Amino acid sequence: MNFPENLRYTKDHEWIKLEGNIATIGITDFAQRELGDIVYVEIETVGKALMAEAVFGTVEAVKTVSDLYLPVSGTINEVNPALADSPEAVNSDPYGEGWMVKMTVTNPDDVKALMDAAAYTNLVGA
Repeated sequence: MNFPENLRYTKDHEWIKLEGNIATIGITDFAQRELGDIVYVEIETVGKALMAEAVFGTVEAVKTVSDLYLPVSGTINEVNPALADSPEAVNSDPYGEGWMVKMTVTNPDDVKALMDAAAYTNLVGA
């Protein structure tokens, strides 16, 4: 499994990449493998300010629906428009084309408190 060193991770299997105070968020390679074939991503929180660990959307796979949890507090700015027509991008490229949202982070230092790649690898036993 692939867990890029430049990202931070949550116990709920989301990843976050911070650039200034703008973060890109998606689900990890581990999460997409556990879910299986993703058929739909629903995110209706654009423009909303949410607290860390709040549900910002759902991802639907063939056999299950799973909530998506925000790693840090902030405001959702954008949803990946490609996921409407190609939700399978989350399976094929979870850290690239399969990103889910971009947000303005309330406190960028909060990202540092999340797991690095080594800690996340230990969490999932990879």
